[in-house]
Amino acid sequence: MWWSCPYTRRIEMDAIRTLNTLQTNASYLEQVKRERGDPQLQLEAMRGFLERSGLKVEDLDQLNIIHVTGTKGKGSTCAFTERILRNYGLKTGFYSSPHLVQVRERIRINGQPISKELFSKYFWQVYNRLEETKDPGHASMPAYFRFLTIMAFHVFLQEKVDLAVVEVGIGGAYDCTNIIRKPIVCGVSSLGIDHTSILGDTIEKIAWQKGGIFKPGVPAFTVPQPERPLEVLRERARESPCPLYLCPDLDAFEEDDKALQLGLAGEHQRSNATLALQLSRAWLQQQGYQGTGELKPGVELLGKRPVPLAPAFRPSGSMVQGLQDTEWLGRTQVLQHGPVTWFIDGAHTTSSVQACVRWFRQAALNEEKPVDGSEVRVLLFNATGDRDTAALLKLLLPCRFDYAVFCPNITEVSAVGNADQQNFNVTLENMLTRCLESQKKWNRLMEEKVGQDLWLSPPMQVEGVGGLLKPDPLRGSLLFVPSSERPLNSNSLVFPCISHALQWITQGRDPHFQAPATKGLHLHPVAGSGAVLLKEAAAIRVLVTGSLHLVGGVLKLLDQSLSQ
Repeated sequence: MWWSCPYTRRIEMDAIRTLNTLQTNASYLEQVKRERGDPQLQLEAMRGFLERSGLKVEDLDQLNIIHVTGTKGKGSTCAFTERILRNYGLKTGFYSSPHLVQVRERIRINGQPISKELFSKYFWQVYNRLEETKDPGHASMPAYFRFLTIMAFHVFLQEKVDLAVVEVGIGGAYDCTNIIRKPIVCGVSSLGIDHTSILGDTIEKIAWQKGGIFKPGVPAFTVPQPERPLEVLRERARESPCPLYLCPDLDAFEEDDKALQLGLAGEHQRSNATLALQLSRAWLQQQGYQGTGELKPGVELLGKRPVPLAPAFRPSGSMVQGLQDTEWLGRTQVLQHGPVTWFIDGAHTTSSVQACVRWFRQAALNEEKPVDGSEVRVLLFNATGDRDTAALLKLLLPCRFDYAVFCPNITEVSAVGNADQQNFNVTLENMLTRCLESQKKWNRLMEEKVGQDLWLSPPMQVEGVGGLLKPDPLRGSLLFVPSSERPLNSNSLVFPCISHALQWITQGRDPHFQAPATKGLHLHPVAGSGAVLLKEAAAIRVLVTGSLHLVGGVLKLLDQSLSQ
């Protein structure tokens, strides 16, 4: 019917807004306080919510799950794995986090986010069941991520997928996905330091958490890791007990004259691809499938290592094509929009930003150089949580950016119409304060790098950060520049939202954006002089990184089809 699309969208938005209320569920916060001393209570609570929704933990055994954790690369590994198995004609489910543009992205069937109709149907089905079974003595509703995890299980079971690839949210041992009892195979991607307030402040503690997804008798695979965390994973496997194998390099799967082509760019994706090959082959073999790739002659499991090496094999045609066809938005992604080239990667840990820098420098090097040599490089950055912003920014210095731009992870100053990207757990003022702190750290790094004299920027007519939260709509994109000492060479700016940042960066030269309003826009010399350079440059290279949420907001504005 002619009215079905607007009606469907309204129903979907109602579901998303209701889902967002679970971000600040008061009873959940009380529950977290109770659980903090005993993380095992988190899993018990999750099992309780699952049963209230109408499922038992045993029901999840039907999903033939591939369970994947890690610090970096776990999402890419899942994407490679799902694409390979879909090439075998299997109906796949894929649960991942976070979403970039729309929350429906977290729950996919055959590689596509579930439809708005299915999202609304299953959301209200699960939500109403939980509402009807409230217990005054316990948290009445699961929090945001727990709810979506339960909903994903309902979707996959009722849509009768052949398998589900499930990405861990945070950690492993006490992550709410770890109510899975009998996965077919488990994987651990590269380990590093992240979420230290939850997982611990050393890589060994983090490895212990990640190894918590191992299950008795279920084969597990990991990629090359530093010696100490690899030893922790080996101990966790022994405790389970389960067989743990180390993936050989991707070179071992390639023939002499033919390199495997990957749909995801960057040298670091090779370890994710080799893990995906092992997970896919193990799953297919466990399920009795043929054509899983023959072992290469003379290659055996090597028992002499602390963790035995998994066998290399000749990937089947379906595997080769799957690796090549894999798409995973916001990871080493390049968009060419006229003179503006966007390099987009959601790296947010030390190791992943290092990989991002290697990829960006190589990709930018491969770009055609302007005849007149006028190229402007811009960094668009934000970081959240307990991450060491200064450490991440320091890694980005070799990219030699002409400008560094900081903004919160919101597309517009007004959140109206952006229910998919609402975050009730942090205020706009807090987000802006974080951006200003990042700018100061960048300026300090630039000062240390170049060592030029400081100058005092003129004070702006504002009353602290709080006074910046009510922009005059007639003034266009307001700049948030702290009135403090800053290096002359440190060309950095802060904007209140992603849209305003992109408008300044593109200067009307990207067809997706209107030219920024001039009135009140250039309140600082950097903004004015930068606008001139950006307007006249033959090429603008923009690296967007530091946060997957930032990447999601940028993609939402650069590609309107992602919001459909």
